[in-house]
Amino acid sequence: MYNYKDMEDTIVAISTAAGAGAIGMVRLSGKDAIEIADRMFVSKGNKKVSEMNSHSVCYGDVVDAKAANSSSEPEVIDEVLLTVMKGPKSYTREDIVELSCHGGMMSVKAILVLAIDLGARLAEPGEFTKRAFLNGRIDLAQAESVLDIINSRTKTFLKVSTHQLKGQLSLELDLIREKLMDVYVEIEAIVNFPEDEINAKSRSVIADRILAEKDKVKKLLETSDHGKILKEGIKIALCGKSNVGKSSLLNVLLKQPRAIVSEIAGTTRDSIEESVHIKGIPFQLVDTAGILTPRDLIEEEAIKRSRMHFQSADIVLLVLDLNSELSKEDINIIDNVGDRNVIVVANKCDLEQKADIEKVKGVLANAKVIKVSATQVVGIEALETEIVENVWHQKTVDTHGVMISNLRHIEALKKCFELLEKVDKELRGALSLEFISEDIKTAVNFLDNITGRNIDHDLLDNIFSQFCIGK
Repeated sequence: MYNYKDMEDTIVAISTAAGAGAIGMVRLSGKDAIEIADRMFVSKGNKKVSEMNSHSVCYGDVVDAKAANSSSEPEVIDEVLLTVMKGPKSYTREDIVELSCHGGMMSVKAILVLAIDLGARLAEPGEFTKRAFLNGRIDLAQAESVLDIINSRTKTFLKVSTHQLKGQLSLELDLIREKLMDVYVEIEAIVNFPEDEINAKSRSVIADRILAEKDKVKKLLETSDHGKILKEGIKIALCGKSNVGKSSLLNVLLKQPRAIVSEIAGTTRDSIEESVHIKGIPFQLVDTAGILTPRDLIEEEAIKRSRMHFQSADIVLLVLDLNSELSKEDINIIDNVGDRNVIVVANKCDLEQKADIEKVKGVLANAKVIKVSATQVVGIEALETEIVENVWHQKTVDTHGVMISNLRHIEALKKCFELLEKVDKELRGALSLEFISEDIKTAVNFLDNITGRNIDHDLLDNIFSQFCIGK
């Protein structure tokens, strides 16, 4: 559990990624951040950090006074740009000092160790953002959006996460919470002052108010499928018999020669997995082995893995060779994927059509058929459009509005919705109001779990443990 006494500590961490780079950054936050910086930084104009204006930058050296050379001059660790941001107008609402030095692990580690020697404590994962939350600068939903921004895999999800960081989700939840609390207070007043009788008509009016808030929660939940897609991505398995062009299609979708392509059947003996973005959606493409009758143990294992990918895939691209008549292998594969979400990719459309596509449509009645030529890059745009429409179910997705993508938020909203549905029915019945008011209060608590007004500290630690140390 988080120790609030640790908030008195001044923390320090490396805030840039490990490895060589143009710039490395070490960040200090806490009541002694400026004092520690004064003891390790010498500006070119001999101006102390404590004398600098907030949100200003100064050029100088980081020095270690303990490691003085024979002339008693402090040892220079690196030349840096120091930025000071005095609380409460900072990320953590505490005094923050950032030291931007030359990239490379030796320089940033030396500055980090020096800061610790001078009294700072190494920050825990996500502790800077945790302090921003605990100090009231952001709520928990906004804090979690910071991690989403860091881990964004597409520009679209970055936009969604940025909107949440600005507080759009929190604002929606606060408005619902306010209305529910109004109803709660009203019911509590009736319970505590029984002389103020309430009739069936009045209960129905209150129920209508609950219903309005329940619908708002429902609309938020309806965005969760799309939100999770943008955050986690979609898995696509390419299947088909050997030599139908699966690897060529994979390379075209990836826009790079990832898979080996040859005229030799069975070239792909193991599944190949790669990530790609198509129209703002992250996808994991899996090119499976096109072998149905294994010739050895390796191919037998390849078949097992292919079947596993079919079962776990969100979309199956069934690749057929238009230039060849349907074989027993094709029919077998078609039967095996019949219960999956399938898009039929009729490859080699630049050649003479010999395959009976109508027969395929008869078996896979709900599957769209897209004709392409992977080698000539024909029909790929139509295929990408069909994939995206399949994901969105032909719905328009508004990435400018609030979109729920966090599993913790989804679960809390579901429980809130279930309780409001229960309250709506109870108000239209005859259940005593004191029980109804408790259900409303519990529903509000679920909303508060999202924003952090009401949250278990072990869960809080778990959330911030997913952050990197310097954030």
